[in-house]
Order: sequence, then C-alpha cells, then structure tokens
Amino acid sequence: MRQFIRHPSDIPLDCSLAQPDSMQRHCLKDISAGGLCFQSGQALPQGSVVHLTIPVREPPFEVMATIMWCSRINSHYEVGVQFADAGTEFAVRMVEQVCHIHHYQRQVLAQEGRVLSGAEAAAEWVRQYAQNFPT
Repeated sequence: MRQFIRHPSDIPLDCSLAQPDSMQRHCLKDISAGGLCFQSGQALPQGSVVHLTIPVREPPFEVMATIMWCSRINSHYEVGVQFADAGTEFAVRMVEQVCHIHHYQRQVLAQEGRVLSGAEAAAEWVRQYAQNFPT
C-alpha cells in the first residue's frame, strides 16, 4: 500500500514564501496527512515557512507548511513540505479526493468531449473509483 497518493501533474498548487509577491504556481506530486511534495522550477530554501493553496474547490484548501527538503530532478526541483498544523488530516483527505475528481472532470472533457459539472464528475468518480481510494 502506498504511503502517498499519486496525483496527476495537472493539479495546481500555489506557494508563497513569507515575502510579499512571492506566490508562484507549481504542480502537486503527492500528498499525505503530514505534508506534500510538489514540483518547482526553482530551488526553495529548507526550513522556510510557506503558505500553500490548492485551488481546485471553493473555498481553496489553504495551509501553512515548512519546507523539509528540496531536490533537483533533471530540469526541476521536488520540494517536500510538512504541514504546520497536525489537525489537517481530514481536510487533506478531502483535498486528495477533490484533486482526483477535478482531474477526472478534465480527462472526460479531453477524451470524450463531455462537459461535467463538479457534482456530476464527483458522482461518476465516486461510483468508479472511490472503493479503490486508499484509506
């Protein structure tokens, strides 16, 4: 069983350091109850506190985190963060599912040409995939 849920790379993640005007768009790689990993075009300093936003639902999921590691992988960096608040587990679980539903909605449009509302995409995704979603 995987420790982390693997997410499609089209799930957006916004990250800002403590400095003003530092918000940048990145791609989520994986997420767990304690933190997440995302891809970045630049190295980010270990130990920095960041504000993360995953804008795939309303209101967007927002959390403070600390950069635990940053590794260069080919032409980009993978950045691992630990959530500042240990009480985010339920919210993270919901975001995991929302990320998958959002990706499913975009995939159905691209492959089948069907436009699904958020509720329709959620209902189809739950019927097809929820039983296999790791606990």
